[in-house]
Amino acid sequence: MTTPVNKTVLCLWYERSAEEAAEFYARTFPGSSVGARHRAPGDYPDGKEGDVLTVEFTVLGFPCIGLNGGPTFKHSEAFSFQISTKDQEETDRYWNAIVGNGGQESQCGWCKDKWGISWQITPAALTEGMSDPDPAARKRVFAAMMEMRKIDISKINAARRG
Repeated sequence: MTTPVNKTVLCLWYERSAEEAAEFYARTFPGSSVGARHRAPGDYPDGKEGDVLTVEFTVLGFPCIGLNGGPTFKHSEAFSFQISTKDQEETDRYWNAIVGNGGQESQCGWCKDKWGISWQITPAALTEGMSDPDPAARKRVFAAMMEMRKIDISKINAARRG
């Protein structure tokens, strides 16, 4: 008897740039890669026969499929990748890669890549500060975070200490 395979894959809709996005993620994040590219067997509303229709890729070990589905649907902050970072250098590297590649900054450690996917670049120091046993420390950390775009770990740690 064979055991059924249960594989959950996140499907992300792109207008026409799934392959470009997958290659960017593979270059930027460890544990990321680009797999098979599947081409359209015939013309379709937003493309032609032979265009890349889907691309399989992995982001930080998470399996995804990018679908070049046209302009019908857009991404929103209702979905985001959250990346826990160990230090300011790693935080800066991911933030700068995303924003510097045509993305945009948002608040509280959030940014969007140029394809509209939201990312939370979350230093471990922020997570630790937000779960400090002292309610006053948590409140100070939260207030400091609310003033930031990219998280500044030294300011988070200073707020936590009071």
